[in-house]
Amino acid sequence: MTVTDAEVTAVLDRDGLDALVTVLRSDGRTVIGPTVRDGAIVLAELSSAAELPYGWGVELDAGRYRLVPCEDGAAFAHSAGPQSWKNCLHPQRERLWSADRAPDGEVTFTEEEAATPSYAFLGVRPCDLRAIAVQDRVLTGGRHADTGYGRRRRGALLIAAECTAPGATCFCVSAGGGPAADTGYDLALTEVVDEDGHRFFARAGSEAGRRLLDRIPHRSADLATEVTARTSVDAARDRMGRSLPPVDLRALLGESLDADRWDDVAERCLTCGNCTMVCPTCFCTTTEEVTDLTGDHSERWQRWDSCFDLDFSHLHEGPVRSSGRSRYRQWLTHKLSTWYDQFGGSGCVGCGRCITWCPAGIDITEEVAALHAEHEATSVGHETAAAAHGTERWTETER
Repeated sequence: MTVTDAEVTAVLDRDGLDALVTVLRSDGRTVIGPTVRDGAIVLAELSSAAELPYGWGVELDAGRYRLVPCEDGAAFAHSAGPQSWKNCLHPQRERLWSADRAPDGEVTFTEEEAATPSYAFLGVRPCDLRAIAVQDRVLTGGRHADTGYGRRRRGALLIAAECTAPGATCFCVSAGGGPAADTGYDLALTEVVDEDGHRFFARAGSEAGRRLLDRIPHRSADLATEVTARTSVDAARDRMGRSLPPVDLRALLGESLDADRWDDVAERCLTCGNCTMVCPTCFCTTTEEVTDLTGDHSERWQRWDSCFDLDFSHLHEGPVRSSGRSRYRQWLTHKLSTWYDQFGGSGCVGCGRCITWCPAGIDITEEVAALHAEHEATSVGHETAAAAHGTERWTETER
């Protein structure tokens, strides 16, 4: 339910953020947010706001990620990490049902009825808000909805952290998004650290967010904090580390199926599937049967799958896409082109995870730019050849 009157705003200090986590946990919610672990900023359950990555940022590049100290002590001075909220809403592995055979031979099937956590996601980046909206459309918007995803998603409270420090692999603006949280959140926070202190400009995006604000210490939003917060987010738009070419990507990919560039990227791609695992919108799954040694108990599990896996397109005579070239082309073309045909929009939100976590350092923006350059060169070549042919025909007519 959205807020119907004027936008509700407030300012929280660090104590207010602490209280926010405390209130969420007292409501029985599982609070998931960023924290430092194993040399990265990962998503994990938080017992208090003190576990947020205060004082840590990240340095990113193609195939490179490392933590760096952040002098201002900010909690959200990092860009997207190796995990997305997909890990909670659309888990890597999920049991669907089990079957048991009694001594008399009768088989009983039992549908999995695991308890569904009441999630509160703290620190959702705007690119990930868009990714959640994409997964909503994919997994609950069709004729065959994923009921497990639907249960987890309906109970989730989304607290966004607007982006003021985009990373070197971020390109959300060119992917149709931006560093501002526009829709899809219950509460949006913009972190401000300046001579006036460390605080968070908060906006309620739903009735649940408004009620949450009422329950935690806050003060009325002052103009200086609001202007600083909004200016910082606006400035982040011009500091994206990457960008997609400003062309019709849907048409470009559809017209580049035979491009030579696919051979170039195939020589570098390991077909490991890392890009699909870290992507916040990739949704493909497969099922597998697991039995015990007696053969009297069986379980069906759903797990993530990847179009880079040879078995993904396996038919009775082998895989349809057996080469790395065809599998990378499938992934990129689906993500930026044929996704429109299925779901009415792009499958990319510009988070840059596929660039950062590719062990070969393959850059999706670089590949699309190369495909565009090849397409343009080929088009010019065809036009030149056609013009020359037309001139030749005219000359023969004059003769």
